[in-house]
Amino acid sequence: MSTWRSWHRPLMLFAASMAGLAAASAIGMLVDDRILVGSPIWFKPFKFSVSLLVYAVSLAWMLSLLTRRRRAGWWAGTTVAATGAIEMVIITAQVVRGKRSHFNNETDFDTLLYTIMAFTIVTLWTAALIIAILLFRSRIEDRASTWALRLGSVIALIGAGLGFLMTQPTSEQRDAMGEGTATVIGAHSVGVRDGGASMPLTGWSTTGGDLRIPHFVGMHALQVLPLLLLALLVLAARYPRLGDEQVRLRLVLTVSAIYAAVFALVTWQALRGQSLVDPDAATLTTAAVIAVGGALGVLLSLRGGTSTPRPPAGSGTEQESTGTRLSA
Repeated sequence: MSTWRSWHRPLMLFAASMAGLAAASAIGMLVDDRILVGSPIWFKPFKFSVSLLVYAVSLAWMLSLLTRRRRAGWWAGTTVAATGAIEMVIITAQVVRGKRSHFNNETDFDTLLYTIMAFTIVTLWTAALIIAILLFRSRIEDRASTWALRLGSVIALIGAGLGFLMTQPTSEQRDAMGEGTATVIGAHSVGVRDGGASMPLTGWSTTGGDLRIPHFVGMHALQVLPLLLLALLVLAARYPRLGDEQVRLRLVLTVSAIYAAVFALVTWQALRGQSLVDPDAATLTTAAVIAVGGALGVLLSLRGGTSTPRPPAGSGTEQESTGTRLSA
């Protein structure tokens, strides 16, 4: 049985360091009153460290499930840990200096740091792609578990890839680049400037589109879909229908489709320069269609099933499988 102690060590060490940085950043927000781009200066390393903590633990667990090419998976996971660490060192160092880390073209040194960050993120994304491919090639006994991992990885890759849209210069920045006066190149807001009115906790714009929203939603499919599978396995003890692997598989595929549709919706909304908290009629209509279609999909997924449901993975009547590992 796989336990967390046997998970990918470099990723787990990286996760532990992110826990420490999150705590330090939380203290920084309490004692340092500096504001940068409309937000407490320590807020960025705090939210990045929390996000990377969850991401690293998820990948470490997934790598423990590989049945083929485990050495390639180890190197890919180590690459994620190393590049993530470099990214966070630069972000934290820039906070100490009182400077922006992302999109900063103010001095040659700032540009160099941002260029290094761009290289590390591309490398991290490529390593995550390799892990996703390895998951597709691994033979995991429980098909619902297999597809929760695969689809979670694919949506997370697309969500991470949306970060590249933020590196594109705005029209104002293009003009400044032509004049050689650009100090910032790239933005996460669409239709408004970065640093305006924002939501509490998340810091997402309340006056325009914000590409960080689909970036966040997409990346965390890596946790949401496997957690759904874990919930189904736990509930199977009370609801026998969920003990049927076919029912669990249909539910995983249905919820994955719903999640992908929501991800596409918030992406479309952000690209149109629309705030998450101020949706127009088109957005609300699309959301309603997703909700109704999703509810019907879940109901249809629960229908049918075998007359003698297969015991859920991890029960005493079935040999060790992914379900067992999920409960480790």
